[in-house]
Amino acid sequence: MPQSATSTPELRQRFKELLRKVGSGEHTSRGLSRGEADEALTLMLQGHASDTQIGAFLIAHRIRRPEPQELAGMVDTYRRLGPQLTSVSAQPKPVCFGMPFDGRTRTAPLYPLTALVLCAAGQPVVLQAGARMPVKYGVTALELFQGLGLDLQGLPLNAVASGFQHHGLALIHQPDHFPLADSLIRHRDDLGKRPPVASAELLWTAHHGDHLFVSGFVHPPTESRAWETLSLLGEEDVITVKGLEGSTDLPISRACITARMRRTKPAERMILHPRDHGCFGPDQEWTNREAWTEQAHAALRGAGPLAAALRWNAGCYLWFCGVSASLSAGLERAEQCLQNAEGQTMLESLIRWRSAVGG
Repeated sequence: MPQSATSTPELRQRFKELLRKVGSGEHTSRGLSRGEADEALTLMLQGHASDTQIGAFLIAHRIRRPEPQELAGMVDTYRRLGPQLTSVSAQPKPVCFGMPFDGRTRTAPLYPLTALVLCAAGQPVVLQAGARMPVKYGVTALELFQGLGLDLQGLPLNAVASGFQHHGLALIHQPDHFPLADSLIRHRDDLGKRPPVASAELLWTAHHGDHLFVSGFVHPPTESRAWETLSLLGEEDVITVKGLEGSTDLPISRACITARMRRTKPAERMILHPRDHGCFGPDQEWTNREAWTEQAHAALRGAGPLAAALRWNAGCYLWFCGVSASLSAGLERAEQCLQNAEGQTMLESLIRWRSAVGG
């Protein structure tokens, strides 16, 4: 990213000082404070650091691993400079999903279908994602919804907010709604590894106000760091999920490792067993969007190879969100939604809304 025309020697020098703190070697480098991490990311996004400085900062921070207060500072930047979405007073509190922005390559995504079933049951959902990006260049939320016939690209934020308030679904698309953050993509490509900002993306939501925040993870240290960071950020209701490829999609091939953290309570581990509820089976592999689209439409009607996984995910999240009083009740409600094609009906309603919005 070229330096901003408004950049000054003082700002470049300040970034150099922050870079020295994280890149000075094994024995002398140290973590930034929350405010310093916020400042560093702000300087990068606003063009006050050179390409060389940005690359050096991102890889140095990657090597030494970001600390919770540093991740909190980065999320502070996103909260301040990024898009903001709010609920209307009569709306139930939404569930906000945090998952890797670089998409999926190995397993068939379930979250777009889960979102449709949740919305059909009256549970609002906030998703966020980008275009295809490094390091995985996996299939994106936007592409999956487009495969279902719902094109959410190019919507101004006020249209997204209107759709969210009337239908319960919002997709914050980084190229459309947060181009400042999208400016770092080419640096991520050059580095070839996920930078610290990729960890911050798992912990950020554009929704401001009361919500349930769900964050996916792969490795246990990532989960414990997420708990600490989200606590610093003041998130009051959090679920962490060891999901498929680090997403919030619950597997059906194994026990599901989850935990819930509320502001007034310590984190509570929850191990969920799909086998105990008739949902056990292989996690469907990703092949291509055409095959997935066919499977997805079938699953929304309770059929095909994704149906059991969709029932499991929708049922668990209906319970997590408090729509259903128990996991069993959530699974029963999910099964009812699938048998009645309520998710498909919600999809068709969203397609009509999108057509009316135009653009």
